[in-house]
Amino acid sequence: MSGKRMVWAKKLPEVYKKLDEVDKVIGEHLDVTVLELVKLRSSVLNSCSYCVDLHTKMALKAGETQQRLFQVSSWYESGDLFTPAERAALALTDEVTRLGDRGVSDEVYDAAAEYFDEQQMAALVSAISMMNLYNRLAVTSQIRPRTK
Repeated sequence: MSGKRMVWAKKLPEVYKKLDEVDKVIGEHLDVTVLELVKLRSSVLNSCSYCVDLHTKMALKAGETQQRLFQVSSWYESGDLFTPAERAALALTDEVTRLGDRGVSDEVYDAAAEYFDEQQMAALVSAISMMNLYNRLAVTSQIRPRTK
């Protein structure tokens, strides 16, 4: 069966509102740069074109550079373009997004914990997990970026 898919947020606006509230709480505990980088990285890994578009624009609006945004897809090869804290957050994003059979390694978790306190780690893991949820909802609903 093919055809236009429903837009989940329009069918359950109360869920979307609650998720947005959670996202705002998470954002109160993390630097906007780190937050947008992990949201973009998760979206790249999940091939969510809508969220890649959205979080690229949000990061640019928050002052992020185009060069760094272009490099998110290959951050691990980008040398010192990203700070050690950002690299740790991106590595954590990779492992949380691609859980696999072994989950998140102690090495990656501990590396991130060197740069983020426990509350920030809770927010970081929550942000990555929320972004994975948003990606899955958007991809399943086939939500696409708007063309201009």
